[in-house]
Amino acid sequence: MTAEKFRSIALGFSGAVESAHMRHPDFRCNGRIFATLDYPEKGWGMVKLTPSQQRFYLKRAPGVFEPAGGAWGRSGSTTVKLELARKSDLKAALSAAFRNAAASTKKS
Repeated sequence: MTAEKFRSIALGFSGAVESAHMRHPDFRCNGRIFATLDYPEKGWGMVKLTPSQQRFYLKRAPGVFEPAGGAWGRSGSTTVKLELARKSDLKAALSAAFRNAAASTKKS
């Protein structure tokens, strides 16, 4: 998986837009971040999952998906080692993160 493939998948969801946050690209749905690139460094991405979704991906692909550091990781934010990620796993995780962001905007 490459950063460009990650970007292409993330922007493939209806209503997704690319922006920037803390000097790295992010992807948003209705103003809410659902994924980022180059976090925690180049070659990585991040998807905002729920804790239960995070547990699923950590079991499904250990070494590919890892909890983000600190409270963000405990709340479900999950980093992805792009070079090890399979397209099907990443697409499913991005889809879940996108749906989470879309659902949270409906509650606000």
